[in-house]
Amino acid sequence: MPIKYYFPLFLLLFFFTSVSAQNKYTLSGTIRDAGTGETLIGATVKISGSTGAGTLTNAYGYFALTQAEGSYTVTISYTGYVSISKTINLIKDIKLNEELRTANDLAEVTVSANNRKNENVKSAQMGLERVDMKSLNSIPVLLGEKDILKTIQLLPGVKSGGEGNTGFYVRGGAADQNLIILDEAVVYNSSHLLGFFSTFNADAIKDVSLYKGGMPAQYGGRLSSVLDVKMDDGNNKEFKFQGGIGLIASRLKAEGPIVKDKGSFMVSFRRTYIDLFLRASPDSSINGSTLNFYDINAKANYKINDKNTIYISGYFGKDNIGVKDLFENNWGNVTTTIRLNHIFSDRLFSNTSLIYNNYNYTVRLLNDVTNFKATSLVRDFNFKEDFQYFSNKHTLRFGLNATHHRISPIDITTSQESQVNSLTQEKRYGLETAAYVSDEWAVTDKLNFLYGVRLAAFSLLGPGSFSQYNTAGNIVSTENVARGKFYKNYFNLEPRFSVSYLFNEENSVKASYNRNTQNIHILTNATSSSPTDQYVLSSNNIKPEIADQIALGYFKNLDENNYEFSGEVYYKWLQNQIDYKNAAQLLANSNVESELLYGSGRAYGLELFFKKKFGKLNGWVGYTLSRTERKFAELNNGNYFPARQDRTHDISVVGIYNLNKRWTFSSSFIYSTGNAVTFPAGKYVINNQTAYYYTERNAGRMPYNMRLDLSATLEGKNTGRFQSSWNFGVYNALARKNPYSIEFINDPKDPSRTVAEQTSLFGLIPSVTWNFKF
Repeated sequence: MPIKYYFPLFLLLFFFTSVSAQNKYTLSGTIRDAGTGETLIGATVKISGSTGAGTLTNAYGYFALTQAEGSYTVTISYTGYVSISKTINLIKDIKLNEELRTANDLAEVTVSANNRKNENVKSAQMGLERVDMKSLNSIPVLLGEKDILKTIQLLPGVKSGGEGNTGFYVRGGAADQNLIILDEAVVYNSSHLLGFFSTFNADAIKDVSLYKGGMPAQYGGRLSSVLDVKMDDGNNKEFKFQGGIGLIASRLKAEGPIVKDKGSFMVSFRRTYIDLFLRASPDSSINGSTLNFYDINAKANYKINDKNTIYISGYFGKDNIGVKDLFENNWGNVTTTIRLNHIFSDRLFSNTSLIYNNYNYTVRLLNDVTNFKATSLVRDFNFKEDFQYFSNKHTLRFGLNATHHRISPIDITTSQESQVNSLTQEKRYGLETAAYVSDEWAVTDKLNFLYGVRLAAFSLLGPGSFSQYNTAGNIVSTENVARGKFYKNYFNLEPRFSVSYLFNEENSVKASYNRNTQNIHILTNATSSSPTDQYVLSSNNIKPEIADQIALGYFKNLDENNYEFSGEVYYKWLQNQIDYKNAAQLLANSNVESELLYGSGRAYGLELFFKKKFGKLNGWVGYTLSRTERKFAELNNGNYFPARQDRTHDISVVGIYNLNKRWTFSSSFIYSTGNAVTFPAGKYVINNQTAYYYTERNAGRMPYNMRLDLSATLEGKNTGRFQSSWNFGVYNALARKNPYSIEFINDPKDPSRTVAEQTSLFGLIPSVTWNFKF
């Protein structure tokens, strides 16, 4: 349908939210933590009386409710905090800024993904999971390092990228189809040490939201999911310090007021020291080698006046891996976000953001003869303008953003004596723009809509030489484009729609449809994230990837919202998917697009989730039954075949038991079907060298994966301001050799026979960490 026919939809959205009756006034304000001054995201503000209206605070703790003139009781609540109630006489617009105190009762500690007790039932939003930072501290992980990305892998619909790996797949999408943002800045490589640890230091994180489906219109640019991570603002009441010392890494966080109750800062630092053990090794071959990472999170905010608050945040992370006198490899992310929150009126809230992010890596061979060095870079400049308008039964969001991409593929430099030629690949530039509008509409007490549309555009920019390839991969034509010239343009309309219907306060059904497009892609043959993953933009050969997803779900709460159950089914259609020709050369290839294949895909599945939220014992059970397939004319005779991330069954069980005020025990159990892989169908010998040949892509299957992790936390005695705790963990308590890779080799006893050799990374791994706070 032509775009012009969608303009009436924009007008209807504005008209719906602009209609207001006379004698109505607005209650608005900001909700904060009484101890730290941190804004509370998703706190419930409910007006009791004739309407029973309610809302949640936004990402900056702000809320607004419009009601008819009258006397009301306002109740403000947030999970883990003491609720407060106030009586107001709404005869004019009223500002209500409140601070909530934390609850010390262990029964209040929850692993709930929602802060409003039955928000999972009432909200029209589907596929949203919020990670509770308190429960994150108890869930056992590799080497005791609290990890957001490994925690979300325990949720249904989210699959691990591999044993001990932070990479993840959501509802059939590839790893590069997840939008990962930290304070609105895109994080291109979210892993440390080749994927075993994530870039997110949990001490510095305030809120984590994962959208698996039904994504709101303000998000775009990826097909499968959005992981929205927000850093702590910092304590504006008093100076605080916390940290931890573990077997391989230590952390330290400092926060405090810039001006009490008006501004604050937060700085968090983490570093591993595995290389210290390497230096102490008596083995001269590894003594002096490098294996470490560090990351720094920093944030500051200042309340200029009642209508304006400015935020500045940044992330700086670096990995260093090297073997003495052989090679060194380092990569890292830098993100910076400057934001201005402005309140135009009690109903209209805005957020203006300037964002910079940079991902780069360097590989160097430490050899005087070759002097080999390879570098790559992805750099973005982003401007965003977001508005939120609160009406009687509507919450309207609208805005725009523009991102300038620069990608520098691998540049290789060598000495003149080297047999490897230097190579400089052309930089690629792109401009990604979008405008969106959405409305959350409480039609009745039982019926809720969340609907909107996003108009996304992408332009490939000069300078550069752009080639067109035929199906054989040969160059058909080449065009030289001047700097700043728009060479190729794509426009896509992305409708988003969700609806919920409540049978009663504890039962509802929901349905959603959404379309997403993607214009930046990763070329890799690995199943896990690698620092040398190659990024490419949509071009005259590579079209934007497109995903359409429908979902239907049933949601039920039990025992006064102490238990939650949900069941969702989904189906996803994928267009313009990318794969590679057999024996494709992806790295250091100036004509890498000639190695690509383009096709379609589909993914469908069932997700079941049962969760206990309160009490001494809480946790959840998740199960996913799914299928993920791709289809390319050049592969498997043009038939559908399993994608690499296809796994039929995924089961996760998480339990947290609060024995008393000092001891907390937890465990997690996972089981999953093995990934789809391509195994050789036969072999032949040429010049005494064995070569394997392959037939169907991904026709084999890795063995299943199963693991049990255990953890215990002992709280130290509270000595006034100083608090400490010990965390003891066992990763892979069953000591099972889960498969990481399988290699086929000739049987040493009979070369005519072939044997499969499995590589496993982890056995049973104990850990201990001392955490402190003062």
